[in-house]
Amino acid sequence: MKTLEEYMKLPYKLEIVPDSEEDGFVASYPDLPGCITCASSISEAVANANDAKREWLSAAIEDGIEIHEPEDLDEYSGQFKLRLPKRLHKTLAEDSKKEGVSMNQYCVYLLAKNSAEEHIALSAAAR
Repeated sequence: MKTLEEYMKLPYKLEIVPDSEEDGFVASYPDLPGCITCASSISEAVANANDAKREWLSAAIEDGIEIHEPEDLDEYSGQFKLRLPKRLHKTLAEDSKKEGVSMNQYCVYLLAKNSAEEHIALSAAAR
């Protein structure tokens, strides 16, 4: 079994979705069942999620619970180049600044949010 610090360094997928009822955000790690937290801003959600992941992993190690590792993402670099209109670039830069996160983090959040909403819509349509 890995140490807590070894698990913390693994690239677990973090999902952050808006919580309209609480006017905030919910953050979770799908590979770590029950590892979930909430916050009033995206940057706070990221920080809270990291704390929740540490506590979840620590408890799992202590209790001898099997910890699933994230899927192997070696074939992906995690980077791609994107050209966009200047107006959109300006809007993204301003919005990310308001949220107190980097534009990269903000764009990842927006992409993840859209992906999650699409999955939910597809799941609902399949029922």
